[in-house]
Amino acid sequence: MLKLAALTLRHRAGSAVATLLALAAGVMILLSMGTLVESGLRYQPHPVRYEKSAVVVANRDITFTTKEFDGDVSRDTVPLPEGGTVPAELIAEIRAVPGITGVTADDSGTHPGRVEAIAVATSDPAAVAAVQRLATAAGVKAYTGKDRGLLEQPDGAATRDLLIAIGASFGGYVGLLIVFVVAGTVGLAVRHRRRDLALLRAVAATPGQVRRMIVLEAALMGVIAAVLGVPAGLLATSWVHDQLVHRGFLAADFPIVTGVFSAPAAVLLIVLVAVCSALIAARRVTGIRPAEALGEAAIEPPASSKVRLIAGVLTLAGAGGSSTVAVSTGGETALTGAIGMLYLFVLGVALLAPWINTLGARLLTPALRRVFGTSGYLAGANLRANARGMSAVLTALVLSIGFGCSVWFLQDNLQRGTVTQRADGTLADRALIAPAGLPGTVAGEVQAVPGVQAVTPVRRTSVLVKLLDSGEQVEAQAVDPTTATETIDPQVREGSLRDLDDHSIAVSRLQAGSHRWKVGDDVKLWLGDGTPVTMRVAAIYDRGLGFGDVMLTTHAVEGHTRSPLDDQLLIRSKPGASVDSALGSIAARYPGASVVGADQLSGRLAKDLALSAWLNKLLIGVMVGYAALAAANTMVMAALSRRRELALLRLVGVTRRQIKNMVHAEQAGLLGVALVIGAAIAAVTLTLVVYALTGDPLPYIPPLGWAAVLGGTTLLALVATVLPVGRLLRAAPLEHMGSKE
Repeated sequence: MLKLAALTLRHRAGSAVATLLALAAGVMILLSMGTLVESGLRYQPHPVRYEKSAVVVANRDITFTTKEFDGDVSRDTVPLPEGGTVPAELIAEIRAVPGITGVTADDSGTHPGRVEAIAVATSDPAAVAAVQRLATAAGVKAYTGKDRGLLEQPDGAATRDLLIAIGASFGGYVGLLIVFVVAGTVGLAVRHRRRDLALLRAVAATPGQVRRMIVLEAALMGVIAAVLGVPAGLLATSWVHDQLVHRGFLAADFPIVTGVFSAPAAVLLIVLVAVCSALIAARRVTGIRPAEALGEAAIEPPASSKVRLIAGVLTLAGAGGSSTVAVSTGGETALTGAIGMLYLFVLGVALLAPWINTLGARLLTPALRRVFGTSGYLAGANLRANARGMSAVLTALVLSIGFGCSVWFLQDNLQRGTVTQRADGTLADRALIAPAGLPGTVAGEVQAVPGVQAVTPVRRTSVLVKLLDSGEQVEAQAVDPTTATETIDPQVREGSLRDLDDHSIAVSRLQAGSHRWKVGDDVKLWLGDGTPVTMRVAAIYDRGLGFGDVMLTTHAVEGHTRSPLDDQLLIRSKPGASVDSALGSIAARYPGASVVGADQLSGRLAKDLALSAWLNKLLIGVMVGYAALAAANTMVMAALSRRRELALLRLVGVTRRQIKNMVHAEQAGLLGVALVIGAAIAAVTLTLVVYALTGDPLPYIPPLGWAAVLGGTTLLALVATVLPVGRLLRAAPLEHMGSKE
């Protein structure tokens, strides 16, 4: 049976190569992403400074607990963005524990009454247990063994979290896309072999034998794909690692594993999807009598399953429900609903593709006939007759257009929205910045400069809020409320920044929508070092992308950040005042400090955003590229499967030119339907996400980007169909009449 499976693959080189490309590319992508995630999960640095300390008491994360409806308790541990501290009185309590031979405190002196960590030397297991109990009672943690290395190297721990976050945020979407593409490609390849499978049934092959042959073929393709995809995946991982290091995402010495677990997992997933897809595609031929199978193989099945129709309608209804959530809730919930909606729409189109093709062919036949003449009539008739067979082509085109016009343009909208909001909301005309930060006294020096109207110190930080059953890190900035209204305008829609004090916060519309916060509500959150606070909502503003989702007073975060220094000073001068010389003199007293204009501040932000967006665009580009590969594969396979059909047309008198025009008309019809549906899906998804994040009713679409998607899809459709058909037409028609489909 294995030999038969290998022979069938050898004699179907076209479809085999197309399927192999999809499988190998899937293995490569899954392995590359899986290796990065695996590297993060397996990262365990060896402690150096804490090597001789049996236990280290510190506070580096916080655990959120939620009681479920069934009584179970779920826990979610989130790293503290500013790094937590430990009560200083714990030092004396630990020293009093019998068996302790040494206690050393890490104290930066910036947190009165607290220290960063306590290193404990002991060889007594009972003493270690006692220290752990003291730490738990104080609300902090005791780190032992390899955990000391992560504690000692916070940058490495942050890198580990980044790599794991890549898998958490994109892994599901990429995996689903690969499953979708592999299933469609393998299924199409098997459906094109209905005649062969029916002949096997007619010569006494049992359904079980046919199924075993299909399973072996799929497994054999998976093995070959692994041989090609695994080395390619390792090379891709090496390139991505170099790029991440070059752009500052990863330290050069961060270890990347060789994919010991990722490679088998990627290959196993691809093989399983290929086998299951092949069996599902062949279930009709293997489930009926041989004579019926041979008869059905001669023509396209007349109708699709009612179950498929119902499933497609329900899926589209689910996509509509996601759009309702995105419009009504706003915030992070809206973002999640809108992204999921993209997949639901594409899946719905895939299920309803036979009916969409039939309707599209009926509507387009008159137009195709007017433009292409007799060839247009033949194209319309063929699209109607082969509506089910062309479903995979329509789905692949919609998939590539939908992804290309939505997820890629989304990143452009986020960057554009952030820079625009920051520029429009900055009332200051200058800023004093320093890489190492500025002492709090500098604001007073600048304010004393003649001609300076207002100075607002800004300190960037993060806070933690509870969202459903997990903790969420939210970007925040601390400002001086007495001058903030003169230097920034976050576009307050409710409340006032003048009401901001040490016991209140201002929040973005995005966060307010996610948590259903209103002005005057008391909300619980955690500062960057894990300190729990209850704050009153003083204002809700629209420009959350430009100014962060939470705004606090500088005094409220004092002692709760890693550094006591301000990140920048926003300066607003009086009209006509000349302050550059005096400000330059102040800047010269602090290392690396400089005075920049407000426009330069926006330019720096745009540059930083472009750097941080590179990783997202890389992952999105992989998804769009794989979708385009799927579309090309599908169209090539569909074209090569038409040998006998095109040969028959030539034998009954249709010229090569008429056949080429017919193919052009078919592609124009299919491409037109795919463009309308794909663009509609992308427009709905992009509009809802952009509205949820920025409040803008219309998204920004780069003209060149839109032209690239339309032109690229059109070129892809023509090249992937016209070239294979031209190759088929070069041979004599009698050569193809007796060939396989």
